[in-house]
This record gives sequence, structure tokens and C-alpha cells, in this order.
Amino acid sequence: MAGRVGPKIRRSISGNILKYYLYKATKSVEFYRPVMYLFFLAQGLSFTEIALLEAIYNLTTVLGEIPTGYVGDRVGRRNSLILGTALIAVTLVGIGLSSSFLPLAGLYVCWSMGYNFRSGSEDAWLYDTLTDELSEDEFADVRGRGESAALAAGAVAAILGGYLGSIDLSYPWFVAAGVTSIGVVVLLTIEEPETYKQTATDTLSLRRTVGIVRDVVGRRQLRAFLLYYYVLYAAVTYLVFVFLQPIFETVVVDLGIAAAQVEPLLGWFYAAYSLVGALLSYYTGAIKETVGLQTWFLVIPFAVGGALVGMYFVPLLALPTFLLIRGVSDVTRSFAGQYINDRIDTLGRATVLSAMAMVSGLAVVPFQLGSGVISDIVSPLFALGVGGVILVVGSGAILLWEAPIDAEPWGR
Repeated sequence: MAGRVGPKIRRSISGNILKYYLYKATKSVEFYRPVMYLFFLAQGLSFTEIALLEAIYNLTTVLGEIPTGYVGDRVGRRNSLILGTALIAVTLVGIGLSSSFLPLAGLYVCWSMGYNFRSGSEDAWLYDTLTDELSEDEFADVRGRGESAALAAGAVAAILGGYLGSIDLSYPWFVAAGVTSIGVVVLLTIEEPETYKQTATDTLSLRRTVGIVRDVVGRRQLRAFLLYYYVLYAAVTYLVFVFLQPIFETVVVDLGIAAAQVEPLLGWFYAAYSLVGALLSYYTGAIKETVGLQTWFLVIPFAVGGALVGMYFVPLLALPTFLLIRGVSDVTRSFAGQYINDRIDTLGRATVLSAMAMVSGLAVVPFQLGSGVISDIVSPLFALGVGGVILVVGSGAILLWEAPIDAEPWGR
């Protein structure tokens, strides 16, 4: 039944899958998230410099995704996750201690590399673990439940982070680093899937890995989807997370809220933001069965793009628009992961998934740089409105060129 975990997953819930949920919780308690960009602005950075930091992050993603995915395929997904999580924990401490652009730029490189080691390996580990249980068709459902648990934990962290930020904007970074470190301990207790262990990873050369990625990206059934989701949709919606805080501050101050109350309110808003995402993520399986993959991907880009344009003309709409985009983002990401995983093999899986993230990271760079300049010249609201227009027009053009979602049923 939709939205329920299958019997094989239920039997293993006390094992690796339960530990996966716990890891996801430690990964998502980003205490700094509600005040992240306010912290950067407080250090004297401009919107353009903040956009440059995001561009550095994504360029590092582009350069590092395939090599780190290759590491995940060769040395094990668990080891790759441990390395990435430890690197992120150290980086968060460094960011909290930084006070200017140059050290932050270097730390953003380390931050991106940490996520590189986790990006493809995480979904690859989960999919292969479910394959061991003959339940790989439940990937989107289990991943959605993991996101739901993580976002619920993140809601509490957001509230605490907002209050910590009202005391000192650096405190949330330090607390987040401590909780992230717990994730390393959890990861040390999980096992590599038998599906991965039985794969001839010792024969996987870097050249062969690149060949596998080239073959996957070149498939007709995936190329339009790659452009539609990983390039266009992911790039535009990424901007929402960058500009949420300054736009929120502008909107609530215009409503008469005192500037001193902005950080605590941001914490509560991010809590609501996470809970909306948690609710929809929990029902990922039900949404898949009720709405369907094709309908979801055909509607979401136009709904999100239209909302971004609308909030420029009515700024108060920014608050429900942010909640909408938060709510659908993890569901959409889970669906995309299921769609790609169902069409690739275990050998090279982490590298292929990393390559998808690499493409997305490259595509978002011009959006980041352009939106940063537009925000400094006009406003962040206008920049997101432009992004909404690009999303609607671009999605329509791709649909006219080639259907991004084929009719192949779930599973194999």
C-alpha cells in the first residue's frame, strides 16, 4: 500500500535502515541554516560575494563529484560517507570562526568536497541495501521517510539555531559541527550492502568509470530528464535557499516586526519550513501512487516558476512560496533518485549519481552569479522573479523538444 514500508524493510528497520534514519537526522540538524546568510552579511559580505561563495561551492562540486563518486565505488560507500561527514564537521567550525571573504572561500571548497563524498554514495548505499532485501522499488518511499525524520529533527534545530543566532551568529555553526560529528559515529556502525560487496569493484578503473557515466548521460531516456530536473529545475530552486533570509527579513520588517526579532522568527519559520517538507516527504510513496511520476514532473516546474514570479508582484506571497518549494523539494529529489537508480547498474552507481550532481552544480553557477549581481542592482525578489520566468520558459521548451519522463514502470 502506498506510503507504507514493505515487509522486508520492516524486518530490517532495527538494522541498517534505522541507522540510515539516524544518520539523516544528524545530517539535517543545520542549526546555522536560519541565520546562515545573515551571518555572511554581518561579516561585511555583499550579495555578489555571497553568490561567489555559492559559485565556488558548485564549481568545486563540478570538479570533485566524479573523483569522489569513484572513491565511493572503489573503497566503499560507507567509508566515503564517513570521510565526507568528518570533513563537513571540521569545516563548520572553521566557518563559525571566519570573518572575511577569503577564508570563507577556502572553507567553501572543503564544505563542497565533504558533500561530494556523500552525494552519490548515500543514495547508492541505500539503493543497494534495499536491493539486498529485494525492495529496491521502495527506494523513493524509504528515502522519503528518511528525509521526513531528518526534517522533523531539523525543525527543532532551526528554532534553537534562530535563538542561538540572536545571541551570536557564530554559535549555530559550532553546535551544528558537534551534531554532525555524531553522524560519523553512526556511520561507523553500518554495513556495506552485499550487492556492493559482490560487485567487481577492483576492476573499476577511472577510465571505465568515465565511460559508464558517458553511456548513462547519453541515453535518450535520460538526457531530457537531466536537462529538465538536474540543470533547470535544480538550478532555479537552489536560488530560493540563497535568498530566503534577506527576503524574509524585508517582508517581516515591512509588516512592522522589529529588526531584533528577525533571527528568532527565522528559526520558527525554518521549523515550519522543515515540518512542511517532513510531512510531504513522509508521504512520498503515497504521492507516487496517487499523482504519478510523470504528472508530478510535468506540473512542479510550472507551479514553482509561477509562484516565484507572483511573489515579486505581491512580496507577502514569498512566505507561502518558500514553504511550497521546501515542501516539494525533497519529494522531487527522491523521485529523481528513484528514476535514475532504476536505470543504472550497481557497478559505478555512486559515480553516476555524483555525475548528476556535478551537472547540476555546473548549471547553477551562472544562475548564482547572475542573481547575485541582479540582487545588488535591483533586489533579491526581482532576481527570483527572473528565475521563475526562466524555469517556466525553459521547462516548456524542453517539453516541446523531448518528453523528459518516459512511461517505463517502476522497478525492473
